[in-house]
Amino acid sequence: MTKFLRRMKFVFKFWKSLPFIGDFFLSREVETKKKVLSLVLILGYALFPFDLIPDFLILFGIVDDAVVIAFIIERMMKWAPESLKEKYDLDKPA
Repeated sequence: MTKFLRRMKFVFKFWKSLPFIGDFFLSREVETKKKVLSLVLILGYALFPFDLIPDFLILFGIVDDAVVIAFIIERMMKWAPESLKEKYDLDKPA
């Protein structure tokens, strides 16, 4: 549970996630199928942003977008090799 909370804190500081995402896709340690699946999820959501809550409900409409993005980044963090987890302190207790 502590790992999960630490990862979620990392995800919600999105600007800090960008270097991790770049390193994830450039790393030779990450399996190709995990890179492809992550890319499909990202592009799929970007091209077909299914909204559970319409965006015209300003605050609530943004929440479902944030949840989907957080889910994708959290999956990438879980699939990341130990070297990336250590580099971005993803496994240290909070």
